[in-house]
Amino acid sequence: MKNPMFLAAVLIIQVICAAFFVVQILASVFALPLPPLSWTFIELIEIGAAIGLVTGVGVGILALKQARAETAKAEAALKRAQSAFRDVLEDLFTDWQLTPAERDVAIFAIKGFSTLEMASLRGVSEGTIKAQTAAIYRKAGVTGRPQLLSLFIDGLVDDTTPQSPHPSLGPENPG
Repeated sequence: MKNPMFLAAVLIIQVICAAFFVVQILASVFALPLPPLSWTFIELIEIGAAIGLVTGVGVGILALKQARAETAKAEAALKRAQSAFRDVLEDLFTDWQLTPAERDVAIFAIKGFSTLEMASLRGVSEGTIKAQTAAIYRKAGVTGRPQLLSLFIDGLVDDTTPQSPHPSLGPENPG
């Protein structure tokens, strides 16, 4: 619900009615003397309580529907972001002419795996992983993992395929 005044009014009605009923119950249980109230006033309070409760249920249902819609919208946005990230990865891997093994290692590097973890996951030695990461950095034109990750973030933020920071070190000019 986007109208805070309406929500506040419903809440105030519910609090007043609940307080009235709690006071009535406590007065009855502890035999507290309360001034007599007319039956019309009591009926009006009960009608107000009923309206407040029904309205509260309605507001709760609307809030639940709105929360579900926002969740679905957020999940769709997350799927689009995941797809965009995969697209950026694939575009860059293709531009850099990475081998399938280098693509796997690059993904592990972006995810933050250590050299030892990558070697274990790929079933190769740490030396092989080091050689592959060096090849990835050379082809991407970066000097390390932070710059590599920065390329992907830039690509997502700018909504364009990022360029290597050192064009002379890119895949076209490995030199």
